[in-house]
Amino acid sequence: MNDSNRKRYRLLTGPDDAAFCQRVSDALDGGYVLYGDPVMVLEDGQRVVGQAICLPGDHPGANERDETGRD
Repeated sequence: MNDSNRKRYRLLTGPDDAAFCQRVSDALDGGYVLYGDPVMVLEDGQRVVGQAICLPGDHPGANERDETGRD
């Protein structure tokens, strides 16, 4: 997928396994950055995880500071 076709924001989801971790790692290697905390839910006794990612220039809070002055 070339840069013009890449989504600025993605939410990766799936079972909590090595394949999911590899998908996140591949996205990071491809230039995405983590956005927010990962999530985990139980669905029919199976852990399902999710991680939001976005392109660095499109990070929703990239140019904002929180109330403490930290990025």
